[in-house]
Amino acid sequence: MLGFGGWYDTQPYRDILFYVPFLQPLFFGPLLYFYVKALTNVNYRLTKTDLIHFVPGSVYLIWTVAVFVVDKLLLKRYYLMNGRTDPDFDPWFSWIWLGSVLIYLILTIKHYRKYKLYSRAEFSFADIVSFHWLRNFLYAFTTLSALFLFEHILSLIVELHYGQAWYYFLAFAIICYYMAISAYGNSFVPEAKLTFQPENLATYQDVIPGQGASASADHSWMIPWKQKLEQAMADRIFLSADLTLSDLAQQLETNASLLSKVINNSYGQSFNDFINSARVTEATRLMKDPYYQNYSLHAIALEAGFYSKATFNRAFKKFTGTNPSEYF
Repeated sequence: MLGFGGWYDTQPYRDILFYVPFLQPLFFGPLLYFYVKALTNVNYRLTKTDLIHFVPGSVYLIWTVAVFVVDKLLLKRYYLMNGRTDPDFDPWFSWIWLGSVLIYLILTIKHYRKYKLYSRAEFSFADIVSFHWLRNFLYAFTTLSALFLFEHILSLIVELHYGQAWYYFLAFAIICYYMAISAYGNSFVPEAKLTFQPENLATYQDVIPGQGASASADHSWMIPWKQKLEQAMADRIFLSADLTLSDLAQQLETNASLLSKVINNSYGQSFNDFINSARVTEATRLMKDPYYQNYSLHAIALEAGFYSKATFNRAFKKFTGTNPSEYF
């Protein structure tokens, strides 16, 4: 943007834009990917293997420093740089970093989709840990990068001015600010519970809504576990707002995989729906109880075990077909 303000036409500003490595897009993809991995797993730490992903960006950064040292400090003239065009917009570099961004976007989206499946299987508060703002950011960034790719392909046919990239980076800055503001303003989530690892997703059984156990399958082994589960629900374990499948499995002295199968096959629901349906039932009971007639809907939601009013409203609408305020 400084270049469009006249810096390219005036020294020493021209050389500042040419030699200072303002643009390091080879770091965009890896930073986004590992940020999302850390966001969905509080225990995640970068490993030595992960650092390999930052090698291309580091090599380019070292190269830009070397160009500055040779041209400005040693030879004091343009040598490694042609002095006519900004190297950040060289076609070969643009293709490389755009390819890098697209690859890491695909990896990030795949990871996020797996996390969404995991969250509905593991958490009773899946709505507030779904990171909808992150989903929106990925959609916007993907659209933006696809448009920039189209522009690159078009440039092979029609000569385009480098200034077209200005719009990309302006839009990129806007969605980055959106991401930061949305993340900062995101509702509190129990971070200690976020320990997603993609390989663990296979331990949870997929459930088809509305379908319970198959008549042809022998599920007799589930009966004792179903009884234990029903006893836990009778003890109102669902009132724990941060309840997870793993927590419940530990209390029943089993594992998340087995308990997931019991819930899916016995009730035809995911763990999230199973717990929240019980909470909705509890909420409707409280709403009919004269003792709670002066409670707000938010207070009733918290009493019933919901983490937030928004989650309560969505679950209530899903299981009763009406909004809480319209229930009576």
